[in-house]
Amino acid sequence: MSVHFEVREHVARVTIDRPEVLNAVDDRTHRALVETWERIEADRDVRVVVVTGAGEKAFCVGADMSAAAVGKTGLEYWAALDPDGFGGLSLRTTLDVPVIARVNGYALGGGMEMVLGCDIVVAAEHAQFGLTEPRVGRVALDGGVTQLVRRVPYNQAMGLLLTGRRARAAELERMGLVNEVVPAAELDAAVDRWVADVLACSPSSLRAVKQMVQRTAHLSSQEARAVRLPALMEALDSEDSKEGVLAFQEKRKPVWKGQ
Repeated sequence: MSVHFEVREHVARVTIDRPEVLNAVDDRTHRALVETWERIEADRDVRVVVVTGAGEKAFCVGADMSAAAVGKTGLEYWAALDPDGFGGLSLRTTLDVPVIARVNGYALGGGMEMVLGCDIVVAAEHAQFGLTEPRVGRVALDGGVTQLVRRVPYNQAMGLLLTGRRARAAELERMGLVNEVVPAAELDAAVDRWVADVLACSPSSLRAVKQMVQRTAHLSSQEARAVRLPALMEALDSEDSKEGVLAFQEKRKPVWKGQ
């Protein structure tokens, strides 16, 4: 299988498993990733997702340049784009649980676009990021161009977009695109800390937060507050909302039901 998926103790772990091609994504892998996100969306037991690449060299280096589909013209590729972005993730707005990118190596092209589709990014010191499409005559159409320029100062974004260069994890951390950079040997421990912090929160609240962030970006803060999003309405009248207050009053850790 090109994508490994498991759920344990409310944590879904998704691994692109093609280390022999630095976890490049071909059509089969893309379909497997899309099916994985759909399974997660349908499973209320999942409270956080960790996505990574197999091996020690790469998170994902984007599209598999050796695959037949790459023979399409740029216009043909554009016409066939997945509305949810590269790997079905980079532009996805229906995944209401937190997604953590465990960046263990190269995150290039579509791989960096997948990182931009995550909520929290933890990277090994040796990891490198880049929207390298212009260096092979292409454009980062799956959110790379549009998301990067909205996330960081204009000159920082254009410095990456107009050179196609690779940047170290520490540089991306300074830009604000990476939450934490650690030695490779400490990567799993760092990710586990972030997972634990997410699991300490009410899953109902976090679903509401993600829906609010993803579906009201075009609105003013006042307008966004007034939108009756499904996850928000559910969270405000949930068992979790009652349990959180009760646990605080009783000076104990809350036991979240996710409902």
